[in-house]
Amino acid sequence: MQKKPTPGSNAPQFVAWFRSVAPYFHAFRGKTFVVAFGGELVDRARFFEFAHDLNLLHSAGIRVVLVHGSRPQIEAQLKQRKARSRYHNGLRITDPVALECVKEAVGLLRVEIDAVLSQGLPNSPMGGAAINTASGNFITAQPLGVHNGIDYQYTGSVRKIDVAAVRGCLDAGNIVIVSPIGNSPTGEVFNLAMEDVAVATAKALVADKLIFLSDAPVQDNNGKPVPELSADRADVLLASGEHLTDDTRLYLAHAVEAVRAGVRRAHLVSHKVDGSILIELFTHDGSGSIITSGELEQLRTATIDDVGGILQLIEPLEEDGTLVRRGRERLEREISRFFVLEHDGVILGCAALYPFPKDRAGELACLAVRPEARGNGYGDKLADAICDNARKMGMKRIFVLTTRAMHWFVEREFREVTIDKLPAERKALYNLQRRSHVLMRSV
Repeated sequence: MQKKPTPGSNAPQFVAWFRSVAPYFHAFRGKTFVVAFGGELVDRARFFEFAHDLNLLHSAGIRVVLVHGSRPQIEAQLKQRKARSRYHNGLRITDPVALECVKEAVGLLRVEIDAVLSQGLPNSPMGGAAINTASGNFITAQPLGVHNGIDYQYTGSVRKIDVAAVRGCLDAGNIVIVSPIGNSPTGEVFNLAMEDVAVATAKALVADKLIFLSDAPVQDNNGKPVPELSADRADVLLASGEHLTDDTRLYLAHAVEAVRAGVRRAHLVSHKVDGSILIELFTHDGSGSIITSGELEQLRTATIDDVGGILQLIEPLEEDGTLVRRGRERLEREISRFFVLEHDGVILGCAALYPFPKDRAGELACLAVRPEARGNGYGDKLADAICDNARKMGMKRIFVLTTRAMHWFVEREFREVTIDKLPAERKALYNLQRRSHVLMRSV
């Protein structure tokens, strides 16, 4: 009999990491992500790794819609015909020769993307995936027309997205490929801007995420990466940003348009970083920038829908003895006592407030923060929220029982007291076997 391999020394880290990404799998399953990238990515070797990552998203139950650009491929076709490119305000003027180049370039790209995504080589990330793609005439277009005396000819804009057709393909389990080309009701073909198609598709589908792959990260005026932006903050950066490349500036502006139109989240990630889309989606720190209509972080009162997320957060701490075991039934009964801090829909921390009105005191309990999110001040925010709410309820002091975090509370103005200082009702429930330290502070 063949002996099973012994887990390596990094097995605990692997298990911890795998558990840490579980909330993202739960949050993303069944959601619709529109992923947009320029044609230059397809011409690079990294596109194969990117295709692997897209297939992983699909395998995780995410409904993936791809919108690709084609500018480099169109330029190559024009060069072969010895025709020149013409642009105005960053948009191609698509004359009849350029339109033929657009058709050929888009057709070849669609076939190439389809072929790469359909790979299923053994011992590769897509081995046995059996993933299908679907493409079609999803866009009704209209001519852009004449602007400032410039006739854009066969350059168009999106008039309508065939939402039913796209959703039908997604429902059938396909990755959908949307190309930057559209037909008018009169049968004309129009060349479209990839970023406009991406935003229109995401808006029409009410996508959960719109992800642009850019050539550089979003940076502030000091040249530092910006991991999170509200739409308003992005507007300020677009107006004054000195460290934004042309692509990043373009995509950021379209990301703002999307989130203001109802797309829940938009992301800008670099196509030069291997695995950037996975790092952005499945880690707390991410790899790029996330754009939202408002603030991403929220501290709020917990609801019954948060029970599963809180349990996932506190169960490891209950197992190692840091927290007292509660169980689902008790948590459901006491959920109104809890506050949660969430980031992009994922619960990163929780805390509870148990009042003792006769003693005008409250207990801060079950304070927990996900391991990968510690060091960001989330514990302080939760503790401050508990103290603020205790003050509003007329309490004069807050106490906490802890076996592991005494110094953390002392650094936040708590001081150790004897068990006798506890409210009589709470003192009767004190577990002598745990030998918890009792700390108290005024509010």
